[in-house]
Amino acid sequence: MNSPPKHHSLFCLKWPWLDHQYQNNSKNHHNPCTLDTPWLFKSLTNFGTVALNLINSTVSQNSSRVPFQFNQGQGREILGSEKQGEAEQRAFAAALATGKEATLVEFYSPKCRLCNSLLPFVMEMENRNSDWLSIVMADAENDTWLPELLHYDIKYVPCFVLVDKNGKALSKTGVPNSRLHVIAGVSHLLKIKRPREALRE
Repeated sequence: MNSPPKHHSLFCLKWPWLDHQYQNNSKNHHNPCTLDTPWLFKSLTNFGTVALNLINSTVSQNSSRVPFQFNQGQGREILGSEKQGEAEQRAFAAALATGKEATLVEFYSPKCRLCNSLLPFVMEMENRNSDWLSIVMADAENDTWLPELLHYDIKYVPCFVLVDKNGKALSKTGVPNSRLHVIAGVSHLLKIKRPREALRE
């Protein structure tokens, strides 16, 4: 009987020192080059699969995150940039019109997480000092506030500016190094204009 024709591979990726395994474990030891993927390629394939899964999981996590927004989730209507600026300007004018001793203007940014973390503190300060102090929020990224940004020399956020009933700046907080640093700066500002009766309390 004629022996079956031998198939000659163009190249073999099996390691030569493993040939005896093929001869001992398989009847087809005449052809150690099979269609099985070499272990090196399998390792690369496994590594690529793991890397791809890691990238996909990271992308899916990032895509599920909600973009940061200042003062988000309090049931307030989300206004456009122009309307937001106009509303803040009206609040500033109304605060000056009340005739209170001072107004504290907080220049913030919607992208500033430190600004957002200070919101509970600012609300507490407003409630505790509402008899003599008004607090106004001003979006430093809104062009509506550009004249005030230049007038009060605002170069960082958050920046709190204490103004009198005529809108004249009395003092402002320094460059924010931390949340506690900003809180200490605001507390110092309030002592400047706080009535003596409030200080005694």
